[in-house]
Amino acid sequence: MAATVVRYLRSVGSPTSAAPEPDPLLDAALPRPDLRAVREDERAPVAPAEFRAVLGNFASGVTVITAPAVDGADGPAGFACQSFASLSLDPPLVTFMVARTSTTWPRIARAGVFCVNILGAGQGALCRSFAVSGADKFAGVVHRPSPATGSPQLDAVPAWIDCRIHAVHTGGDHLIVVGRVEALGATGEGDPLLFHQGRFGRFTP
Repeated sequence: MAATVVRYLRSVGSPTSAAPEPDPLLDAALPRPDLRAVREDERAPVAPAEFRAVLGNFASGVTVITAPAVDGADGPAGFACQSFASLSLDPPLVTFMVARTSTTWPRIARAGVFCVNILGAGQGALCRSFAVSGADKFAGVVHRPSPATGSPQLDAVPAWIDCRIHAVHTGGDHLIVVGRVEALGATGEGDPLLFHQGRFGRFTP
């Protein structure tokens, strides 16, 4: 597990398992960030509803982020995520953003690994099932262990990216998670699932 994630879990009081011994060189290179929410003096003079309405004009792809079960958990973890992007080619890095209030994120952080499942145009229902809090999100969902980390690779997705957590940064009321790519694959078939102004759509050439 990335040392940054361990430090994050310790800072919020979450248990960690098999925590590595302190590494002075690593700690010097990656100082623990000041984890906090947005301060009053950082708030932009815009209403949240206006912010959402305007940013909703930016169309994005949709993914499901998954991680294997750890620490005696009943099953794997996963959540629907539209805030995903490629970050670096050398080394190969990707990033996703997750709300600090997410109940799924601590389970992914403890696993230290994740798989990005990029959804296709016909998988809107699958996305909705992973957007529900408190439900058994994997009920009836066919998946297999990803080759590098064992994270759930969902059946019939157009592409998947298998990662280890590389770093975690703060971004206001969200966390910015950086993953180092260990394996990936794509079918090269089908249209992507798009999200725009609160609705699912598809690419039309």
